[in-house]
Amino acid sequence: MSGGAQVMWDEAVSGYDFGPGHPMDPVRLTLTMRLVEAYGLDRAPELKVVRAPAAGASTLCLVHRQDYIDAVVRVSADPASADGSYGLGTPDDPAFAGIHEASALIAGQSVAAAEAVWRGDVLHGVNFSGGLHHAMPGSASGFCIYNDPALAIARLLELGAERVAYVDVDVHHGDGVETAFWNDPRVLTISLHEHPGTLFPGTGWPQESGGPDAEGTAVNVALPPGTGDGGWLRALHGVVPELLEAFSPQVLVTQHGADTHAEDPLAHLAVSVDAQRSAAEACHGWAHQLAGGRWLALGGGGYAVVDVVPRSWTHLVGIAAGAPVDPRSEVPETWRQAVYARTGQVAAPMRMTDGREPLWKVWGESGYDPADPLDQAVLATRRAVFPSHGLLP
Repeated sequence: MSGGAQVMWDEAVSGYDFGPGHPMDPVRLTLTMRLVEAYGLDRAPELKVVRAPAAGASTLCLVHRQDYIDAVVRVSADPASADGSYGLGTPDDPAFAGIHEASALIAGQSVAAAEAVWRGDVLHGVNFSGGLHHAMPGSASGFCIYNDPALAIARLLELGAERVAYVDVDVHHGDGVETAFWNDPRVLTISLHEHPGTLFPGTGWPQESGGPDAEGTAVNVALPPGTGDGGWLRALHGVVPELLEAFSPQVLVTQHGADTHAEDPLAHLAVSVDAQRSAAEACHGWAHQLAGGRWLALGGGGYAVVDVVPRSWTHLVGIAAGAPVDPRSEVPETWRQAVYARTGQVAAPMRMTDGREPLWKVWGESGYDPADPLDQAVLATRRAVFPSHGLLP
């Protein structure tokens, strides 16, 4: 097995565009790649930039129903025909010309990265244009048309993987990936998200723990609104590493939605870029400690498209490339100029940090506070799934 990493990039992924005013602005993708380039990460010795073809019908059928794929193809050719069927043509998922091609292209990048990691071409693969975790087998949902994380995992299973772990730190529940592998004991899905009582999609309760043949393989941590860096990282470290160690995955797939950030307009957590970077570092470490170094890292949500997303995902790329970006470093002026050229925004971030030092109380060392909603959430998850893995809650 070789080392190194590859980041998947094709300028055409910016064609995944639901139109003016939609929160899923593809400028967040192009600005991320421009920031990666501004830091010279695309020229890092351990990183190569790779472009892959769109996922074909046989690949899409690993997760999605043929009738749904056919519907996406029809709407792609004639957006005016979308009437809400299959979730297409809704406010969340408006139809646009080329929607099938753009969605399949993003899926193709994630699948190709998974293949490269499994073959041993590289240890780490990154597709920050991916992470579209809400798409269901038979419908679009939550800005997501094809579920590239689920497709990548399904391809890994097809190639012979026996245990794949998926960790999702997007502010929204990773419901589509959980659904795809609900009753498959080969896949452990862990989702750390805002409480379903206060945020879309309204699922992801700790009691949702897997089907009859896979009890304990769906893991949900439902965080109270307002959770900040310390609580978020306490929950992450209080649930994920013990489960990964017990499950012993051959590959770790992670989804790094940046919408946990305090400035994100669609959710209610209060996490910083610094904590998001810390979570990416933790996932990188778990991949090496527990999955032979095999790591596929994906993007996801994130709607503060200038101030947050590019910085968070550039940190992710740097970590995967073995060339982490110093959070204290000044953002290159060339990137700030690119922001102005693309968006007209003058006040782009000046540094790669929000000025926070991510610290958290370690679960099991600091004691449990029964009056703390965060601790209640972590304990609820541990009680729901840990015994299925032979672990004490």
